[in-house]
Amino acid sequence: LELTEGVAVDDPRSAIATMDQLFARGVRMSMDDFGTGYSSLSQLKRFQIYKLKIDQSFVRDLGVDSNDRAIVSAIIRMAQALGIRTTAEGVETAEQLEYLREQGCDEAQGYYFSRPQSAEHITPLLLQRRLAIGG
Repeated sequence: LELTEGVAVDDPRSAIATMDQLFARGVRMSMDDFGTGYSSLSQLKRFQIYKLKIDQSFVRDLGVDSNDRAIVSAIIRMAQALGIRTTAEGVETAEQLEYLREQGCDEAQGYYFSRPQSAEHITPLLLQRRLAIGG
């Protein structure tokens, strides 16, 4: 289940209670667009978050902006220290993907891999990729 920062930050106590209940039932949550809102790190440590999704606004200029590289690296390191997985959004180039791999980002999504697909086209695409990697 994906949440935006704003949902969790607007009413942290209620959000924490709800997340704890969902976590107890086996639901894992991702925080989408992390770093773009007004997140509180003191609240983040109490949320039952499985994954932080690094917003594409930080990924877009990884090749040319040292500030974006520093922010992405810091998010990944913080998540690792908290035992939280990371997914980078908006990956469009091999250079971006390589940097994210070097930093230890767990997953990436974006046009580099595929444009959005309709339901009828996604199954053949996934089967083709599975065969290509030997699965």
